Amino acid sequence: MQKTLRGLLALSPIIVLLTIYLAGSIVAGDFYRIPITTAFIVASIYAVAITRGTTIDERIEHFSKGAANTRIMYMIWIFVLAGAFASLAKAMGAVDATVQLTLNLIPSNYLPAGIFIAACFISLSIGTSVGTIVALTPVVTALAAKMHCDTAWLVAIVVGGAFFGDNLSFISDTTIAATQTQGCSMRSKFRTNIRLVMPAAVVTLLLYAFSGNSIEQIESTPVTVSEALKCIPYLTVIICALVGVNVLLVLILGIVIAGAMGIVYGMVDGISIFTEMGSGIMGMSELIIVTMLAGGLLEIVRINGGIDFLIRIVTLRMRTKRAAEFAITALTALANICTANNTIAILTVGDISRDISKKFGIQPRRAASLMDTTSCFVQGVIPYGAQLLMASGLAKVSPLEIIPNLYYPMCIGVMIVVSILVKRKAVKG
Repeated sequence: MQKTLRGLLALSPIIVLLTIYLAGSIVAGDFYRIPITTAFIVASIYAVAITRGTTIDERIEHFSKGAANTRIMYMIWIFVLAGAFASLAKAMGAVDATVQLTLNLIPSNYLPAGIFIAACFISLSIGTSVGTIVALTPVVTALAAKMHCDTAWLVAIVVGGAFFGDNLSFISDTTIAATQTQGCSMRSKFRTNIRLVMPAAVVTLLLYAFSGNSIEQIESTPVTVSEALKCIPYLTVIICALVGVNVLLVLILGIVIAGAMGIVYGMVDGISIFTEMGSGIMGMSELIIVTMLAGGLLEIVRINGGIDFLIRIVTLRMRTKRAAEFAITALTALANICTANNTIAILTVGDISRDISKKFGIQPRRAASLMDTTSCFVQGVIPYGAQLLMASGLAKVSPLEIIPNLYYPMCIGVMIVVSILVKRKAVKG
């Protein structure tokens, strides 16, 4: 009984974090009213305060070591460069060119499928679902009015495609968080992930391909070769990452190419390149702060025995890889529902999932894939997530109207369960 109480006390900082963020948001009536950084600060102070057997200086030192370990710092370097690249690429016109080129190549009756492909490609390139939604939603909202079709349906296509890239992109914060917490390479996680989500993407694409026959034909504006070349920074990032180039080098190369092309096209100059890069980096500031606070908080929880207690409770009756994978999936889903942020959910349960994986012989790339895919599934179907709130606000429709049309997130949810149930062998002992 005493061990149980100690374990619950050790885990209580996570409970405090989720309670402040979730309960506070419910009371405020806005799931983004309370900043996640504030919730983490309060929970972190509480975690340090309840730690016993050490001085206050030693507790702070333990917290600081967790916040600045090599895994956390590597993630922060990637976040900084990813923010700089995304902002600069947008400023030099790569986003608009990619959108226009993709839409220009697809006939109107295949436009739903084309929108899905465009959203998949853009999100895979820029590594952010919100950025994809911001880029495409105004376009599809106008197209819906012109073609007299359901706006919520077309917006849902964008949201689904946005999560495809958010789940797979090498510069996505969820991919970065999942691979770094599980200690696997992005390339190995990508290979594992693509086998999991590609059937869902194919099924979704077929549904959209056969559902566009009733859409009216619309005229498209030709895209010049000059405009099409603006897609090069994104293509460079994808190709280099796929062949195994270090992600930091990939992002640096992308920044150089985007800056050079921006100057050639007259979209940016020497000063504005640095301005745009700085803007992108500042846009990552909250995520960087939360990442460090999460690292420190979970280190205190670990030192106090909370991780071991949770693993013991969750794995008490587990005897198979199947049960262990369901546990990783459930932990990620629960954290995501409570935080409404897929990256924070992964960071919150990353250490726990890694320990479960080691105990039951689950490959790190498999654990990372499960966490990333589960977080994208949950984030894609909760009405208070940033993605649906952003899409509904831009399109002037309710999130509840969009959710029933989210074929891709629902399909990957099914694939997660199927992948765990099929071909998973028991682990003895």
